[in-house]
Amino acid sequence: MSAPQAAEAPPSLPWRDALKVYLEPASLRMLALGFSAGLPLLLVLGTLSFRLREAGVDRSTIGFLSWVGLAYGFKWVWAPLVDRLPIPPLTTLLGRRRGWLLLAQLAVVAGLAGMAFNDPRDGLPPLVWCALLTAFGSATQDIALDAFRIESAATRKQAALAACYQTGYRLAMIWAGAGVLWVAAWAELPGLAGYQNGAWKTAYLVMAASMAIGVVTVLLSPEPVRVALPKPKNAGEWLQSVLIEPFADFIRRYRWQAALILSLIAVYRISDVVMGIMANPFYVDMGFTKDEVATVSKIYGVVMTLAGAFVGGVLSMKLGVMRVLMLGAVLSAASNLLFAGLASRGHDLTALVLVVSADNLAGGIASAAFIAYLSSLTNISYSATQYALFSSLMLLLPKFIAGYSGVFVDAYGYKAFFIGTAALGLPVLVLVALASRAAANGKTAGQTSAPRSELAP
Repeated sequence: MSAPQAAEAPPSLPWRDALKVYLEPASLRMLALGFSAGLPLLLVLGTLSFRLREAGVDRSTIGFLSWVGLAYGFKWVWAPLVDRLPIPPLTTLLGRRRGWLLLAQLAVVAGLAGMAFNDPRDGLPPLVWCALLTAFGSATQDIALDAFRIESAATRKQAALAACYQTGYRLAMIWAGAGVLWVAAWAELPGLAGYQNGAWKTAYLVMAASMAIGVVTVLLSPEPVRVALPKPKNAGEWLQSVLIEPFADFIRRYRWQAALILSLIAVYRISDVVMGIMANPFYVDMGFTKDEVATVSKIYGVVMTLAGAFVGGVLSMKLGVMRVLMLGAVLSAASNLLFAGLASRGHDLTALVLVVSADNLAGGIASAAFIAYLSSLTNISYSATQYALFSSLMLLLPKFIAGYSGVFVDAYGYKAFFIGTAALGLPVLVLVALASRAAANGKTAGQTSAPRSELAP
């Protein structure tokens, strides 16, 4: 069996053709759907931590509440249902992928609206339950959307789709991070100091309304060409094909290399995820205002995120995913050291601009390459389930460790915390090097059972 070319060999595309793919309808749809996917994440994690810290919730509690994000780490559990189970009448009206996408998006809207109407000072449980609904709907949307993306284009275009997806995703994260702070600051009543829940209520309702971008895109998008799957004869055969076969297929294709691949997936984004939980409490404690954080993230964060995502996508097509994967791992860990320096400077707006810019550039490059890498590992017959397994594994360990981030900061301070998160990226470099060597030696087999170029519309 041959190694997956998407992850190993640089495609021989001219620069002009590599760039033109970004203007294709599938790429533009993925830009909008990436926005829909990225919007909920910070609203139940980073932005929520800013809101809670401003409301007087202690850092340790904020850290533990980040475990709401573990819903993303366990989405592989219900991914087989998203892959195969119809939803009457949505499946009949929209198709398998779009039906699940719409249902998940409506769950996100409901969860965000619930978070808007709950004040954390009156008790955290109602807010946490609404955050869980948002996270569950968002994770389900990710499952269906990843399958939709993988099935919408040939293998050679997956890096470009990943870059468009990542660009939309990052734009949404900036809107859900910086934009929500702007809205909350604008909605504050003049002359009142401290936390104002009414302002946050307005901000979260605006975020819920922003999900309309994804809903409209789903309604207007074509359903990918459906892969013909064998019909099970009984319940046992159905369970075998839905729950067991997607995982067994991955093990059969990669054999002992599966352990190396899964280990790399499990830790690749660990530096960013663990650091991200304490970023907004850090801004609050350093004395940065909502307007300052929002402005820096919006202006400099957008530019550097766009640059990182597109650079990562183009370089992946020209140089190969594994080389860019290594570059992204180095940059992601290094950018955390900049936050350690910022912790020593205190309230320094110029330094914040530089740090946020570098962090967004690194994140864009790393994420575009990583998404393309994960896409190359999937068998199109089980795209939703297998990609959900990979993306869940990517978040499970980092989010679990991140739950203790507040405890660590309380004990050792922000500077030691950021240095520690950078050090967490060192094993990633070793795993990327080993995976690259295995791929170069042709030991990692994983071509999909049917080439995507034959299945793409």
